[in-house]
Amino acid sequence: MSTLKTNNVQVGQSVTATNNFTIYQPSSPDGTVRIGVGNSGATTADVASISSSGNFSFNSGYGSVATAYACRAWVNFNGTGTVAIRASGNVSSITDNGTGDYTVNFTTAMPDANYSASGVVGVSPGATAGFTGAFDSSAVPTTSALRVYSVSAANALTDYTRVFYAVFR
Repeated sequence: MSTLKTNNVQVGQSVTATNNFTIYQPSSPDGTVRIGVGNSGATTADVASISSSGNFSFNSGYGSVATAYACRAWVNFNGTGTVAIRASGNVSSITDNGTGDYTVNFTTAMPDANYSASGVVGVSPGATAGFTGAFDSSAVPTTSALRVYSVSAANALTDYTRVFYAVFR
């Protein structure tokens, strides 16, 4: 195994090109690895960084590099009849607890139960709108699952054919 020790690696077609990617550590090292665009011999505009604590930050067109808070789990499922997941990320299963009452089970546990979740249901055009995202306030979220409800405009628990949830942490 060989080791490369440098504070700057430039990837591009020309040493003087202004559109090269540069992976670097600043002249006063702070444990952060930065990714920039520009000539490594000139000012490099940061586009992303990874801090020594593992936080990933990037500029997604908002004018500055900021910490990214990624979606840790998401699911698209049929909430009628036999509940079935259509597609998901980090969701192992959905438990059907009754009409409009589900438990979203995570494949990989959250680091703690202080996450945020959001959900919506799909309804036909012209239909009375339903919503989801109602959470059982007596069932404290856990690191491995979240109990959720889908509710009609009449405030009744209701099964919908398209239910979507996302969890952020």
